[in-house]
Amino acid sequence: MRTRGGILLANIVTGLALGFTVTSIGFGDYAELNRMFTFQDPRMLLSFAGAIVIIVCVFALLRVRRTPGRIHAGVIPGAVLFGTGWAISGGCPAIPIIQVSSGYLPALVTIVGIVVGVRLCRWARGRHLRIDSGSCEL
Repeated sequence: MRTRGGILLANIVTGLALGFTVTSIGFGDYAELNRMFTFQDPRMLLSFAGAIVIIVCVFALLRVRRTPGRIHAGVIPGAVLFGTGWAISGGCPAIPIIQVSSGYLPALVTIVGIVVGVRLCRWARGRHLRIDSGSCEL
């Protein structure tokens, strides 16, 4: 299964399974996400908390350790922008793709916003910010 075709097939199957799961639990529904961000329904927040607990346990079992060092200067402002964009648009960058595939065409506006934002970031970083992208090259 180490061939290009095998890896591509595994990625497609995994992506379809993830999209199905995300849609089934409501992560692709703007109204559900809005209720989560306005603390009207704790179900989605509890789903996130459960996912974090699971991944912490998996990392502990696999003995995955964070390498010591400083946090990159762009992590905090990037996290704030990412969270703000997610709250406004009703999804992280993967959710609009799921929304469009489910027939929710207004998510195309979010996808265009993601593309424009990435291009603006490249432009601003190259001309004004002079922030090393570290391992997170756009």
